[in-house]
Amino acid sequence: MAFTEDQLTAALPGLWSYARVLTHDEDAAAELVQETALAAWEKADQFRGEASAATWLHRIMYHRFIDATRRRLPVPVVDEELVAANERAWADDAYTVAADVVLERAEDRDALLEALIRVPASHRAAVLLHDLEGMTAAEVAQVQRIGLPAAKQRIRRGRQLLVSALAAGVERRAVLGDVPLNCWTARSRILDYLDDELTAAERTQVELHLAGCPTCPALYASIVSVTDALAAMRDPDSVIPEWIADRVRATVSPGGK
Repeated sequence: MAFTEDQLTAALPGLWSYARVLTHDEDAAAELVQETALAAWEKADQFRGEASAATWLHRIMYHRFIDATRRRLPVPVVDEELVAANERAWADDAYTVAADVVLERAEDRDALLEALIRVPASHRAAVLLHDLEGMTAAEVAQVQRIGLPAAKQRIRRGRQLLVSALAAGVERRAVLGDVPLNCWTARSRILDYLDDELTAAERTQVELHLAGCPTCPALYASIVSVTDALAAMRDPDSVIPEWIADRVRATVSPGGK
């Protein structure tokens, strides 16, 4: 069964929404969608129709995302410890959260995205496939290439982790008080802030956040110092050695003319 351009086009909106929440970064999401579409087109002859085209495409996207995450964090010990600790907390009869506060934060898009990014990638992806994309647990298992029981466990644990992250976000927010933006949003705007590519309103929000946040100013200052240190390595008086210039001329114009 051949994979068609129409199937790819029909799946793009779902892939885009999935990528945006997976990465919490529009540029990264756009790159992930593009890589997925390209990989799918290159593998079009491998599509057998055993799963829907959408499931097949989401599988490609999921594995590209996980591979990229592992390249950044090659040892997933922290994620495993986080999942295990959260599982122990939920197994404790005394553990609970303020349901009304969690609901309020879940209805705040920025707060929900900030909490999602704190859920380990594989569990976050499972929850998003099931609850955002509307896939069944069996389809999630197909996408992630795991058994059905493991898929159900990831969905369950992912939801638990998300609830715990939302509940913990209340404490983080209490430290900030009336400071605008959450820390993740402020930190994701570092490049645009330093390159003066924010609107006046966005720039004001970042500056107010930096003025009142106990943790972000040091991160911003560190980025600035590292950037300046790299820039200082430029040698404005550097001259290309003549032998390199000769090689370049010879390559571009045989005979060096």
